Amino acid sequence: MTETGGIGGTAASGTLRAEVEATPDGTAADALVKGALVEPQSEPRSEPEPEIDHTHRDIAGGWLRPAVFGAMDGLVSNFALIAGVAGSDAAAKTIAITGLAGLAGGAFSMAAGEYTSVASQSELARAEVEIERLELVRAPEAERRELAELYIARGLDEDLAHQVATQLSRDPELALEVHAREELGVDPHDLPSPWLAAGSSFVFFALGAILPLLPYLLGATALWPALALTAAGLFGAGAVVSRVTAKPWWFGGLRQLLLGGAAGGLTYLLGMAIGQGIG
Repeated sequence: MTETGGIGGTAASGTLRAEVEATPDGTAADALVKGALVEPQSEPRSEPEPEIDHTHRDIAGGWLRPAVFGAMDGLVSNFALIAGVAGSDAAAKTIAITGLAGLAGGAFSMAAGEYTSVASQSELARAEVEIERLELVRAPEAERRELAELYIARGLDEDLAHQVATQLSRDPELALEVHAREELGVDPHDLPSPWLAAGSSFVFFALGAILPLLPYLLGATALWPALALTAAGLFGAGAVVSRVTAKPWWFGGLRQLLLGGAAGGLTYLLGMAIGQGIG
């Protein structure tokens, strides 16, 4: 056998390599190791799969629009009503009674209107979904082709679009849900609730309407406390809504303050004109 050699040379990695010399009979059992320095062979590492790290807020439950609309309408309409009566130089007690009547009447009116509106919308959606259900039973092949054509229009290859439509059409309930979403833009299992819309509208209208009325209920006799509280409420409500809609908070606050202030100012001037004319 040959003798083992020393460490030959240097390498940047500093890792030992085993060089094997086979014996004349060619077996590895008698191999000797010669020290050398080489680069290590690294195994390929698999990249971790990206994870979904975001969620979406409920935008189809039927509560946000009536809540926002109710709060803004209650605040603006009742302040405008109070300002108009105050502009006519009415007594503080008369203004308070007027504000209470505006709160109650407006809240019930908003709730009734929201219930009727959302219920009618949901009934219409259900009727259209039933039409689609009958078509899936009556002409399943035509509906499958219609679904494939929708996917082709969205950019899928024709063969792939037909494969997707065929697979989705195997389950009647899944096919109905897909057709309703693609053709009608609704989820048949997640339609807005009219009761939720009505309740949201009632509560938030009352919360908005109580702000300009509160100073008079606490004994105020001038309009400016109601004006200051209403201005703060308008700006705050606009800023909160902007957080939901991803708009700058100051933009939402100023926009709502300007709109509400304009409504209150106009009704105050109208109340002054009517009060002087009647007086």
